[in-house]
Amino acid sequence: MSDYMNGTGVQYHLHIKEGDVGRYVILPGDPKRVPLIAKYLDDARLVADSREFVTYTGTLEGEKVSVTSTGIGGPSASIAMEELFKCGSDTFIRMGTCGGIALDVMGSDVVIATGAVRMEGTSREYAPIEFPAVANFEVVTALMDAASRLGNRSHAGVVQCKDSFYGQHSPSEMPVSYDLINKWEAWKRLGVLASEMESAALFVVASKLGVRCGSAFFVVGNQERELLGMENPKFHDTDSAIKVAVEGIRNLILKDRAKST
Repeated sequence: MSDYMNGTGVQYHLHIKEGDVGRYVILPGDPKRVPLIAKYLDDARLVADSREFVTYTGTLEGEKVSVTSTGIGGPSASIAMEELFKCGSDTFIRMGTCGGIALDVMGSDVVIATGAVRMEGTSREYAPIEFPAVANFEVVTALMDAASRLGNRSHAGVVQCKDSFYGQHSPSEMPVSYDLINKWEAWKRLGVLASEMESAALFVVASKLGVRCGSAFFVVGNQERELLGMENPKFHDTDSAIKVAVEGIRNLILKDRAKST
């Protein structure tokens, strides 16, 4: 690949270099969410601000930890993971929002992804569609333990990952409505918990790079509950999921440290 940064070692999109970021990284989508997460770290500081990618680095349990926004969707999320990896990161937690699909998933719950339906395009440029998008078991366990200890109502299972937000919410208006509606019905019958836009790409890219990745999502609401006239509270304060992600990183740091002694 061409060096677009003329030998400086600075990554083209994120504008970070080796030493700027930690081994452990939390990946929100929204750049405005980065300082909200970074406040849970010690001595966090802004490292880079480029395009949709904002990066802060601080410490947790004495270990360097970073937070980098990815924007929306798999293409930019995969770029973030690739460039963070080149700078030394190897453990990632995607923290974001999702919409419930399974009827017992309600607004303000936390969903921890064990795997993702690859109904998006980015992962197809990394692996054949037969290859599964699966979260790292250690990361999933760390997140589940964190959610339990924090007292969050949480769910662990498969999520659906797509490229079109409005294809999910207004499928009948799309020229390919026949495909979107039929597949959505399949996800419901298969017990898929929620819908989001990044995990499938991140899990497959992580497999290619040989790194660890997991996801924790804040549930905004559940459109299936609303369609059935069921109670469907909607929430937007993602702090509970942020805490799960941070405590998940803490769990991984402590477990990794114990393994190395």
